[in-house]
Amino acid sequence: MPTLAVDNFNIVCACLGGFITLFGLVSYLLKEKFYLSEALISLVAGVVFSPNAANLLKPEQYALHDEEVLNTITLYFSRLVLGVQVVLAGVQLPSQYLKTEWKSLALLLGPGMAVMWLVTSLLIYALVPHIHFVEALAVGACVAPTDPVLSNSIVKGKFADKNIPKELQKIIVAESGANDGLGYPFLFLPLYIIQHTGAGSDRSIGNAMGAWFGETWGYTILLSIVYGAAVGWIAKELLHWAEERHYVDRESFLVFAITLALFLVGTMGMVGSDDILACFIAGNTFTWDDWFRLETMDDSFQPTIDMLLNVSVFIWFGAVCPWKGFYTNDIIPIYRLVLLGILVLLFRRPPIIFAMHKRIHQIEEKRQALYVGFFGPIGVSAIFYLYITLDFLRKNVTVDGEPRPDAVYLMEVTKIVVWFLVVCSVVIHGLTIPMSKFGLWLPRSISRAVSSARAESPEPFHMSENPEEAQEINEGLRRRSGAGSSTAANILPRSVYRIGRTMIRSDNSSRPQSRGNSQPPLLLSNVPTTSSNTNSNGAGAQDPAGSNTLVNTSQPVQLNQRAIRFPDEVDSPPAA
Repeated sequence: MPTLAVDNFNIVCACLGGFITLFGLVSYLLKEKFYLSEALISLVAGVVFSPNAANLLKPEQYALHDEEVLNTITLYFSRLVLGVQVVLAGVQLPSQYLKTEWKSLALLLGPGMAVMWLVTSLLIYALVPHIHFVEALAVGACVAPTDPVLSNSIVKGKFADKNIPKELQKIIVAESGANDGLGYPFLFLPLYIIQHTGAGSDRSIGNAMGAWFGETWGYTILLSIVYGAAVGWIAKELLHWAEERHYVDRESFLVFAITLALFLVGTMGMVGSDDILACFIAGNTFTWDDWFRLETMDDSFQPTIDMLLNVSVFIWFGAVCPWKGFYTNDIIPIYRLVLLGILVLLFRRPPIIFAMHKRIHQIEEKRQALYVGFFGPIGVSAIFYLYITLDFLRKNVTVDGEPRPDAVYLMEVTKIVVWFLVVCSVVIHGLTIPMSKFGLWLPRSISRAVSSARAESPEPFHMSENPEEAQEINEGLRRRSGAGSSTAANILPRSVYRIGRTMIRSDNSSRPQSRGNSQPPLLLSNVPTTSSNTNSNGAGAQDPAGSNTLVNTSQPVQLNQRAIRFPDEVDSPPAA
């Protein structure tokens, strides 16, 4: 007798595979026609599958009902996705981009990121009850970096190609890749102060600053930069050496950047340094000479892996997000959360980007400054820093082995606020472009519908005031020309109307045609071409009758030797 095995593994595979399959069937329609991001769609799918709805995905059950295990799973999943994302971000930048565009990046990563951190912290301090400013700085640091996953979704696709210059796309990608790893100094400055100044601590600001400079800047930031650059350069030279000797096949060549990201995440994680920054530096160093980027530019393997990771992580976020905690918590009421989300999106990034845009040469216009300022999404990187914060507070801010009361309160605040800001960013940034397009499309569609209705109604535009009189004139003309004549319809004058001072003929009247109505349209394969096949003597094929008519001896041309052309490949040049 067959037995059912409706266990968690089978359910997860069915949900994930079924969603990605169905999403793939309409992916071009949703992303390029409706401009919906895959992050927003995946987040909604995660909510549908979560215990709050269909109860198909059960994260707490996977974590054995242990909150610490669930936090660890989410942290590692975020690390993996970010590591791959920032390596791909570094790889897709042009040769020596960090060297040539260091001034623009310094502005965005220095004063730009610092102001984003301070503004967000001030808003949190103002709206969250019973929180100190240093604690607000720790929460604000989690959402200070822009997210490379969501940034990729707004600089790729038809909308970005039409509206965002290439140089602007590159600087957005570079900033989102670099500032993820540079979020550590902003986060650990307030965390070390909290650790060394609270109850049961040594109450020494000097120790806090020493740990910040030594551990954060020295061991975490500088080590990751040096290690990432060294690994990226060695990997580039090894791949050059193997490719020149034909030791590497195409599949291994294409997957090289992905495996490099996994190696860096693992090795830097073992030494406790900044694996995200190391991945970005390694990716940019790996393609320093532009060789790997140009070799893989037209290949779809890396974007495919990127898409699978993005969809998977946001489905997981939709399932583990504390949705009920947004309105049942004892920390901040829901109306303050909504107000905080709106104010953070409006004032966290746009003012400082608009103030600096004249010094960033990639931002040429004010509207571009507003675009770059508004689209500074909060996503996977914020969740990553959230669980870094929770892990640090639980393990290091303790009294007698237990987390201090202020640390417990800060953990609850950080979890609710960061998760809510991530959801706000995914929803607002995911719907801004579709809603703006709909707002432009709706009045235009109404205007076209009204104009078409007027154009199809000829009554107001007759030259004759009496329609019956015009009909009698037409009937008289038919009788004069001979109703039985085969050419009667061709010699009748057409009805003439007047629109203002312009004289036009009726659309319903007969028109001269280049070929009879009964003649079928020519097929692409039957259209004669000027290049005919040649025989063995080099002479072209000729008409047996001796006429000058070209004879179609060529076969139908296949585009790029493929039977399927996807919509997003129509405008792209065929591969050589």
